Amino acid sequence: MALLNLTDILAVADKHNFAVGAFNAIDSNFIDAVFDAANVNRSPVIINVAEVHLPYIDIYATADYIKKKAADSGLPVCLNLDHGFTFSTIETAVQCGFSSIMFDGSGLSYEQNLAQTRKVVELCHRYNISVEGELGAVGGDEGGALESAADTALYTPPEQAADFVQSTGIDALAVAIGNTHGKYKGVPKLDFARLTQIDNAVPIPLVLHGGSGLSAEDFRNAIARGIRKINFFTGMSQAALQSIEQDVATTALVHKYNYYLIMMENMQRAISTTVAQQMAIFNSIHKAELYD
Repeated sequence: MALLNLTDILAVADKHNFAVGAFNAIDSNFIDAVFDAANVNRSPVIINVAEVHLPYIDIYATADYIKKKAADSGLPVCLNLDHGFTFSTIETAVQCGFSSIMFDGSGLSYEQNLAQTRKVVELCHRYNISVEGELGAVGGDEGGALESAADTALYTPPEQAADFVQSTGIDALAVAIGNTHGKYKGVPKLDFARLTQIDNAVPIPLVLHGGSGLSAEDFRNAIARGIRKINFFTGMSQAALQSIEQDVATTALVHKYNYYLIMMENMQRAISTTVAQQMAIFNSIHKAELYD
């Protein structure tokens, strides 16, 4: 199956009341782990490539590898630039064949965010590439800080959401309702009343960033209120690190010539298990059959 854009992959999720997980790709182990989970569980999937990770990976080679895996899998797959901040990176992603772009203008003024998001939409829609915008600011950052907390002053204003969507022409809206990147400091508390207001105000699917650390109940409540795409990475990273730490402490492995390969295999399995657990919570298992 050819790559789907975000509009098409989320339209089915919206019709059938589930969310599609958006899992970050940082190397072939992570990519393979996500596809393993998606294949076993027959789940649609969004593969994120984040701009902050580009100093560590080759975007061209990564995109080519993901597109081949997607074609071989026959699954509904969307390739998404995650938190694109610069127009040059967005142009590169378009050239690489990404089917979705998430432009993050959350650090800008409302007027600047609106104008720059609209510019991204004008470029991407010429190539049938969907655009996700962000209104408000999700807690934490994309630069590697492990723990973060939400700032209520930066939550998405429901009264602005409709104007932002209509003025920019975006295809999905990332919201700030108490979600944060990385691990939560304390117990996360999502503003579900605000999420309901936003869902009622806009006609497009909503996106939740900062999925790691939320409870299954939080996810289900968010999906019931219009969340159709959920970004998830920190939990995958933590599973990978825990697997490596366990193998490093296993004395018997140290004397095997293929010690590193065994570690990578175990790490990939741990990531895949974590992804599969989230797919079950997002209710996307066996939903691949709903796509033509």
